[in-house]
Amino acid sequence: VQLQASGGGLVQAGGSLRLSCARSGSLFKIEAVGWYRQAPGKQREVVASITSGGSTTYAESIKGRFTISRDNDWKVTYLQMTSLKSDDSAVYYCNVRGFYDPWTATDAWGQGTLVTVSS
Repeated sequence: VQLQASGGGLVQAGGSLRLSCARSGSLFKIEAVGWYRQAPGKQREVVASITSGGSTTYAESIKGRFTISRDNDWKVTYLQMTSLKSDDSAVYYCNVRGFYDPWTATDAWGQGTLVTVSS
């Protein structure tokens, strides 16, 4: 499985961006897909995730501003980001947790896309 993240860029504070994460390769089962971010000098943190059952989880810092979604086939995951702040500047990574077959788990990561918010 490979994940390709895109959509990052430079945006002014208060602006919006939509990140996309395209998955290639098949999976027997998907448990969850998510977006993480890592700012310089900081640890990677979870931003948002969505489970196969449809439950969504958001970091407190982005609640009400970011929305995670996916297509019907779980091939593309999106992160709609609005009201962006300078603190949102980071490299954003997408992640998928699932199984190749009933016995082989996977935890795949995309290459990251840089989001820079100018104040």
